[in-house]
Amino acid sequence: MDYKWKAFSVTALGTFMAGLDATVVLLALLPIAHDLHTDYVTILWVVLAYLLATTALVLSFGRISDIYGRKRMYNVGFVIFTVGSLFSGLATSGLFLVGSRVLQGIGAAFLFANGFAILSDAFPAEERGRAFGATSVIWGVASVVGIILGAVIVAFTTWRVIFLLNIPVGIVGTLWAHRTLRESGHTIAEGESFDLPAAVLFTAGLSSLLLGITWGLLYGWRDSGTVLGLVAAPVLLLVFVVWELRVARSPIVDFSFFKSRAFTLSITVNFLRSVAVFSVNFLLVFYLEGIYGLNILTASYLIVPYAAALAVVGPFGGILADKFGARRLTTVGLLIQAVGMLALSRLATDTSLWTLGALELVLGVGGGLFWPANTALVMSSTPQRRFGIGSGMMNTFQSTGNVLSFAVSLVTITATLSAPVVYALFLGAFTGTLPPQDAASYLSGQSLFFLISVGLLLAAVALVQFIPMPMRQHPETASAPRPEGARTPEPSS
Repeated sequence: MDYKWKAFSVTALGTFMAGLDATVVLLALLPIAHDLHTDYVTILWVVLAYLLATTALVLSFGRISDIYGRKRMYNVGFVIFTVGSLFSGLATSGLFLVGSRVLQGIGAAFLFANGFAILSDAFPAEERGRAFGATSVIWGVASVVGIILGAVIVAFTTWRVIFLLNIPVGIVGTLWAHRTLRESGHTIAEGESFDLPAAVLFTAGLSSLLLGITWGLLYGWRDSGTVLGLVAAPVLLLVFVVWELRVARSPIVDFSFFKSRAFTLSITVNFLRSVAVFSVNFLLVFYLEGIYGLNILTASYLIVPYAAALAVVGPFGGILADKFGARRLTTVGLLIQAVGMLALSRLATDTSLWTLGALELVLGVGGGLFWPANTALVMSSTPQRRFGIGSGMMNTFQSTGNVLSFAVSLVTITATLSAPVVYALFLGAFTGTLPPQDAASYLSGQSLFFLISVGLLLAAVALVQFIPMPMRQHPETASAPRPEGARTPEPSS
């Protein structure tokens, strides 16, 4: 087997593990709350702690990996993730579980920061689209499968199995990565080092932003904790930028990246789409539960069409991006998902399940076309020696979008339903169907989120049109950074 496919097998396993754990716990919140005798606030943080740790740390870990070696740091990520999974499965209290989820998130951040960088090193430029496509699809499928698997495990076993299943997979992944990967780090010039103050400032700023948003959801937007988080975030991030530009000798963010219109617009498009799409299946499971009266396990099966379409179309999306151009495929994928979202905004109490399944297929097809193409746009505008930083920045934007999507979806629902109904519905304590008034309120909030998503997707489509056509990088020159402003033809196979 060629090295590039061995590297792909390693990153695919890590991507699947990390993507799965972003959602697998969603439908296990009620049994976790009952078993650990914890409250709603703590149990919500079982989900948010993982997303927060992954989002806040992936950029710093990309820089660390460029300095100390991507293979080494990827292995570190596998080990930390596996240990965090063990602690999560053995948790004896809600706070202990939240801390263990943070540890899992730290491991996932190492995996996310290095996955695309390792692939970019292993695959020639003209083949990266299909590699990115397959990897991105694996992440998307894993996040959907996570919801289904969580429902199955909760229905037939114990919630602890959700985390303990990661242990054998993590051990195999660690050993396989150690044996298979070549070291492709140490790409930073001699004398450069990791900028710890910058990492602390960035992590604190992003954490304050996400904490402020989630605190507002839980305690209200005028609560002192909410205000403190939302005020501190821009201050800390501004200090971070000033430090990086004027003080740091070895900045963790190369702000020259943002001089590239292709890079800046590509990761912005990724961010907007993440906000628009990440929470869709999360909401649809509860739509099926509250409107149709389905149990969570049955409801979770009905999002399978999305995962199936994503898995089938994604690899072809990568090949098509290599052949016809990543910008065109990105646009098509976004438009297809915008049409699907617009249709979802019109869901009613009497919408047929066949219609919902068809719309799930539409969203999956759009996602399968978008992910590989957008990833190719980002990484093709990143110099090889900075792949870790470029990959980290892309994942930071995407993870932040995922968290904001989760927050916005909860805001739109909680704004229309009473607190007791929200808690019962989202913690799985609800049985039967919602009363007509509550059902109408839920549909109103859900429709609002989907319409917001349509707007975000159309904004992303507009931005894609301003992305310069990327240059085809020949193997002998792929490692050299291009001069700023250089324009070259669309890659083709």
